[in-house]
Amino acid sequence: MVDSFDILIVGGGPVGLWLACEVRLAGASVAVVERRQEGVLQSRAGTMHSRTLEMFALRGLAARFLASGKRQPEWHYGMLDTLLDYSRLDSRFPQTLRIPQATTEKLIRERAAELGVVYLSGHQAEAIRQDHSGVTVEGTTDKGRFHLQGRYLVGCDGARSLTRQQAGIAFLGHEPTHTWLLGDVRLDLPEGAPTMTKYNEHGGLLIAPPGDDGRSRIVVTTPDETNPALFRQELTLEELARKTRKILGTDYNMRDPFWLSRFSNETRLAERYRSGRIFLAGDASHIHAPFGGQGLNVGLQDAFNLGWKLAAVINGEAHDVLLDSYEAERRPVGKQLNDSTLTQNVLMTAFSRGGLGLRKMVSDCLAFPEVNEKIAGQISGFSVGYEDVGPLRGFSETPCVTGVGMRAPDCSVRREDGSETTVYQLLSSGHWLHLSFGTDATVSLVDALREESVIQIRSAERPHKFFEGATAVLIRPDGYSAGVL
Repeated sequence: MVDSFDILIVGGGPVGLWLACEVRLAGASVAVVERRQEGVLQSRAGTMHSRTLEMFALRGLAARFLASGKRQPEWHYGMLDTLLDYSRLDSRFPQTLRIPQATTEKLIRERAAELGVVYLSGHQAEAIRQDHSGVTVEGTTDKGRFHLQGRYLVGCDGARSLTRQQAGIAFLGHEPTHTWLLGDVRLDLPEGAPTMTKYNEHGGLLIAPPGDDGRSRIVVTTPDETNPALFRQELTLEELARKTRKILGTDYNMRDPFWLSRFSNETRLAERYRSGRIFLAGDASHIHAPFGGQGLNVGLQDAFNLGWKLAAVINGEAHDVLLDSYEAERRPVGKQLNDSTLTQNVLMTAFSRGGLGLRKMVSDCLAFPEVNEKIAGQISGFSVGYEDVGPLRGFSETPCVTGVGMRAPDCSVRREDGSETTVYQLLSSGHWLHLSFGTDATVSLVDALREESVIQIRSAERPHKFFEGATAVLIRPDGYSAGVL
């Protein structure tokens, strides 16, 4: 027997699960194919940025993540002394959230279960094919072979993506030139010690505050970490402690490792995000050194962008060409992500006298509020917009509209009957939102959507700082404007 779904997702990490939640919220059937039997225990990513928190708020879920993490109003850029000040960001979430990837994955999996997502653990995908009518996935489980069919497929299966390989999509970039050592260990740090960074001619080091289990995360590199032979070599506690002592003069009685690993600055970007009925998201489409804690956040936002578009096509309210806008909107974000991490890599491996001087100069520049805010906007995800892409193609008889691709802030809205709500509460169902302010003005794209797909709200007045001068705004399910009058 062959099981059939609207959407197949290969890879059941946070990105694949979140994409499944989005398409299922819109009523499409979806199955997630995951080779693991259990969720990840090690937390490769531990930072959730502001726009990701807004993304979860757009579905009424932010409180779940806030309750499981620790808020930080500042964040680092290239481990420079001057930190990024997130408190200046115009958002309900002007901070980063320290939250282990394992916790993020657990919370999203719980959401997927609530929505009825089919999650197939212990399913190893081995062959992926497509034709004009759909896609198939074949593979093995401990009970034998499986065979799945779908209308579309998304590969969220990581840096060595089988999906990307079998779709024939090139992974462009460069080989690693530098490695870093990472450990989740116990340290005898001073009580209440903040995040610690140290740079000198011996190398660079970051110590993040202890987690709930009392372990700290320490990340270390030295000028010697350029030997390709080291890139695949297993890390030991003794090596991590020795190199920590070289930089700090102490290893703070390092012990009890939970996870030891190496990572490199290998950086690649998929040549395409789409091949026919197959798409890529997350690490399957972009890999980089994990500087700035951006990778998982960008991957989750990839899924948020693609989910409602797949559902719109499945539900018959848009033409297939709408799906081309996924690559048009998100691949530039992937390129910016890779450029950002490459820049930080230069700063974080600058151990010569001139290099340390460069670090000080860039750090001094970050002390200027305008510079700090610009970089914070990029790292947090707030600077992402789709204005340059233009109106969405794919909707029947879609006219040219203006004011597209701008992030909608979460403002209070007073309905004509006097009741109050917020923009994000209105978007939590995953529908489009059309707001008009004291007039009968209508963004014409609404005519191309089914009536039940759009929440129509008339407000007596436009919220403060909300699309200045607008008489009507149409907002996409992912919280970006589709048109402004």
